[in-house]
Parts: sequence; structure tokens; C-alpha cells
Amino acid sequence: MSYSNHSMGSGSRTARRTFEFGRTHVVRPKGKHQATIVWLHGLGDNGSSWSQLLENLPLPNIKWICPTAPTRPVAVLGGFPCTAWFDVGELSDDGPDDLDGLDASAAHIANLLSTEPADVKLGVGGFSMGAATALYSATCYAQGKYGNNSPYPVNLKTVVGLSGWLPGSRSLRNKIEGSHEAARRAASLPIMLCHGMNDDVVAYNYGERSAHCLSSAGFRYLTFKAYDGLGHYTVPKEMDEVCTWLTGRLGLEGCHS
Repeated sequence: MSYSNHSMGSGSRTARRTFEFGRTHVVRPKGKHQATIVWLHGLGDNGSSWSQLLENLPLPNIKWICPTAPTRPVAVLGGFPCTAWFDVGELSDDGPDDLDGLDASAAHIANLLSTEPADVKLGVGGFSMGAATALYSATCYAQGKYGNNSPYPVNLKTVVGLSGWLPGSRSLRNKIEGSHEAARRAASLPIMLCHGMNDDVVAYNYGERSAHCLSSAGFRYLTFKAYDGLGHYTVPKEMDEVCTWLTGRLGLEGCHS
């Protein structure tokens, strides 16, 4: 699937880029379908590997949609092409944000969710760069628009970010506080962030800083979990806590043995 993004830059500069997304893998619910979550892989990965992990979680009421990011040159890899939700110079919130890429991926996620049944709760989650994209989607939902000001069409009910960071963090608070409606949506969106304290790819302090930035911008319904000794990967304890948190926040009928 392709998504074309048309944005006006400073002055008369106009940018237009088309992104070709890879294969989407779907894990269908084993029980009553109560929620659908789009889950986003990390840099250089694909939707297949996460779909296998998610299929084995004790969450029978969730449908998981695992898309694959476009293959593009990535600055942090010296321009080497690989699957990436957006271009990035460093895996942190310090560098400039690729708003074209972020908007394209956030729109792709929203499009995947837009055809779900009306009574199903919608969410987005991810790992590493996928977590960064999920958090960017959360900020688009709160503001009611993408970075290019196009309307954001999906009503998100939950966001999960593992070992990630928050793009656009520097201007977020002003954008949320400037709109009563944005502040209301931010305050009501449950977000769970998890980060390993020994992460040598996306440093722990970036995850901690992202949680603080979201909280200070008005995302009050936020849980931040730190894992001592955990590097840039997931462990069963972390995924167990994600399962428990999702079951509670989404009001799911519960885990099955």
C-alpha cells in the first residue's frame, strides 16, 4: 500500500514523497473480538516476527494487525536502506523529526484501523522505532490532526510503547495546552511505556524523558515501567505486565489459560 503526503514547507518549498509499505500480518482473536491493536516493529524488522510473538499472548479478545514499514535509506545507518517507519539520524528525541515519514506511517496505521467494527476498541503499540511511531500517533489523536494539519480520523483507546522515544517532544506541551479539546483527549488516553535500564540502543533516559514529557503535556493516564537489567529487547515479565494492563484498560473479558 502506498501513502502520498503533500506538505508545505517554509516559503514556497513543497515536498511530496510516496511510501510503499510492506506486507501486513494479522493475528485474529481466538475469542470474542473486543479490541484491535496495530503493532509496529523496530528498525530493520518486519510485521511477521511480532505477529508470532503476539499470537502466543493470553489475550484472546484482541485482533493484532502487524504491518511492515517501507524500505528507505536511513540516516542513522549511513543511508543504508532498511525497513523504517520514518527517517532518523539518531534513535532518540534529540534529532530533527521526519514529519513527512511520521505522518505517512501514522496515516497508514489509522487507515488499517478505520475499517474495524464500530464496537471494537482501537489501539496502537510498538517496539523501539515502532514505539516512537505509536507515541506520535497518540499525539496526533490528542491534537485531532497530523503534523501537516490533515484531520486525524481514528478514536484511539490505548497506546503501548516498549523501548522507544517520543518524536516531536519539544513542542508537544504548547500544542496540547493550546486546545481544550486536545487537553481532554490527552487526559483520557491510557498509555503504557516500558523501558530496560540497560538499553544500549535507545537509552533508558530517552524513555524516561518521553514519559515525563507526555505527562507534563497532559497525558495523565500514563504508566511507566522500568526494568532493571533489561537491554533493547522484551522479556516474558514485561509482556505479562502489558497483557495485564491491556486487559484492565480495555475492559477485556480476561485471559484464558
